[in-house]
Amino acid sequence: MKYMFASDIHGSAYYCRKMLDVFRGSGAERLILLGDILYHGPRNDLPRDYAPKQVLAMLNGYKDKIYAVRGNCDTEVDQMVLEFPMMADYALLVFNGKTIYATHGHVYGEEKLPPMQPGDALVYGHIHLPVAETMGDKFLLNPGSVSLPKGGNPPSYAMLDGHTFTVYDFDGGKIKEIRL
Repeated sequence: MKYMFASDIHGSAYYCRKMLDVFRGSGAERLILLGDILYHGPRNDLPRDYAPKQVLAMLNGYKDKIYAVRGNCDTEVDQMVLEFPMMADYALLVFNGKTIYATHGHVYGEEKLPPMQPGDALVYGHIHLPVAETMGDKFLLNPGSVSLPKGGNPPSYAMLDGHTFTVYDFDGGKIKEIRL
């Protein structure tokens, strides 16, 4: 089983297209979007090729393959045009016997963990930084940002393949990796 994780598209048609190209070629069964899908937000600059209507049209074509959660820039208006559910603050995934909390990061994140047991993983976005580390007996994972990365990082996404979570740039370079 293989899942692709992406966060913080922020309405960039350019990076949404790149993300979907990777998804199509990856063999991943699902694309998990960790929020901030269409809108760039008042604190962010406009991302490259900002075109939320193009992004929603592209993503709606994959509605049966997407699991999504709400980011702090996502609204009910966004849900009206997206054809897959995206208003939940988190989703629980069971993957190869591991419980994964998928969330944006503005409600639950590194500073405020959801209820987790040893070996569970929190996968979140929001901070626009790639993370693949442990916190005690739990895993903290972040695919970085598809369109507005921070900290000098390139635009990125992640794959969970078997028990390995790997963050990649769009040239296929590994940024971070951890075995769950």
